[in-house]
Amino acid sequence: MSSIKLYQATTVTVLILILLLTTAVHSCPPSDRAALLAFKAALQDPYLGIFNSWTGTDCCHKWYGVSCDRGSRRVADINLRGESEDPIFEKAHRTGYMTGYISPAICKLNRLSSITVADWKNISGEIPRCITSLPFLRIIDLIGNRISGPIPYDIGRLQRLTVLNIADNAISGNLPPSLTNLRSLMHLDIRNNQITGPIPSDIGRLPMLSRALLSGNKISGLIPESIAHIYRLADLDLSRNQVSGPIPESLGISDLNLSRNSLEGNIPDVFGVRSYFTVLDLSYNRLKGSIPKSMASASYIGHLDLSYNHLCGKIPDGVPFDHLEASSFVYNDCLCGKPLKACVN
Repeated sequence: MSSIKLYQATTVTVLILILLLTTAVHSCPPSDRAALLAFKAALQDPYLGIFNSWTGTDCCHKWYGVSCDRGSRRVADINLRGESEDPIFEKAHRTGYMTGYISPAICKLNRLSSITVADWKNISGEIPRCITSLPFLRIIDLIGNRISGPIPYDIGRLQRLTVLNIADNAISGNLPPSLTNLRSLMHLDIRNNQITGPIPSDIGRLPMLSRALLSGNKISGLIPESIAHIYRLADLDLSRNQVSGPIPESLGISDLNLSRNSLEGNIPDVFGVRSYFTVLDLSYNRLKGSIPKSMASASYIGHLDLSYNHLCGKIPDGVPFDHLEASSFVYNDCLCGKPLKACVN
């Protein structure tokens, strides 16, 4: 072989080796690929072919719903939504449907930042207990499935968690005490499950919490006083539970829905110019006494519903009462005045 041909062959070999090494460096690690394939094996998608793109050695390249960190090429996000405007759904003219379960194999993706497996309607099984070992996890979104079992007892280990959305499932058991260790948590949505027991008394330890949606469960006990210490909390929905006792006097939240519980006592007479409610729904409880006159001094109350209680006395005049309909006050013991019948002296 001439020296020229030898040089050319050597050059080609070196280029091939460089290409192979470059591809290996820029591909996801084999361990991440194996974990994703194990995750895929536990789910069945009979209609859309969501996982058809999960082929090849590089799970960071065009695997549907998978995103990787640009630097490390580690899997950072799994985003699989069963209700989407993605062309896959538009072409099929349907929303998503999957069976199976969420495999514990995802816990091997130890750089995972978010896991979204939402609105697939028939994914069952439990939340993998090992999910609490993922130190970088910020988002857990499993809404709209048939997941059962408890919230992992050591969920509080996830110090970076900002979103916990497990609504519209069949989750049972109590709210774990460690939940109040989630100091970064901003959005908590556990609506429409089978969760029982009380709200942790130290829920006020969640300084970043802005939305707490707990409706449609079997939560019982008192509303903790400490909940009023969460200054960022703007939306609290405890409707359709079994909560009892009085309404804490210091509870002031722009969206407050405590309807369909067993709350007792008077409506706290603590409203003022700083009171601003987009929604204030206290209907279907056991509240008694009169409507506080201070409520008329609130800067804004959009939707107010006090129906189906044991309230009595005259409905205050002025805003916000002058724009409300009778349905906001019906089925009380002896309320009177506009928009109900006139009071008899």
